[in-house]
This record gives sequence, structure tokens and C-alpha cells, in this order.
Amino acid sequence: MMFRICAAAFLASLVTITAAHAQVRSPNRLPDPRTDFVRQCAPHMLGRWAHPEEVCGCLHDHAAAVVEDRDLREALLRGISETGVPTIENEWVPVAKQSEIGPTFTKIAKPTLQCMFDPAK
Repeated sequence: MMFRICAAAFLASLVTITAAHAQVRSPNRLPDPRTDFVRQCAPHMLGRWAHPEEVCGCLHDHAAAVVEDRDLREALLRGISETGVPTIENEWVPVAKQSEIGPTFTKIAKPTLQCMFDPAK
């Protein structure tokens, strides 16, 4: 009888330790937003540019980075990753910020051109 109790206690502790060990494992890392953006953007740049990943990375790091407003920046990144060119659809931006779309393109014009024609700089 004592043997059965000890065996049951041993099995219970083994199951508990195994479950605890499974919970300690590090969860899968979420993809880096920049890497995911470049992955989505680059196929649109193939055939247009010699180094599509560099162009996409530059657009992410320089052109979109000058846009301070989070909603406009996310809309711009979405437009680039979906089409390969800087674009913002009105429905991607709250109505109150839609008037800022034009000035946003003016702001990103220089870094965008630099990224597309000289992404190494």
C-alpha cells in the first residue's frame, strides 16, 4: 500500500514538473515589424529596383520615420507594403486626419526619392 502511495506521489510530481517545464519555455518570437514590412514590400519592387530589400528598408527607416502621427505612418507603411509605392487611402486614416494626407506626402517626398534612387545613403 505504501509503495502505491509513493508511486502515485512520484507520478503526480513528475506530471507537475513536466507541465511547469512546458510553461517555462520561451514563446515563439513575434516577427520584427520592420522585417515583416520588407518581406511584404519587396515583391512589389522586383523588376523596378536592383535591390528591392534595400529600397523597402530605406522607405521604412527614413521616409515613414519622418511621419510623426501614428495613424498616418501606419497607413503609409500599409500603402507601401501593399502596392510598392507610397500611398495612403482615405479609409485607412481617421476622418479627422484625412486633411493631413497631402502634407504628409510633401514631408516624405525627399526621403522617398532618396530611398528609391540612392537607398545606400
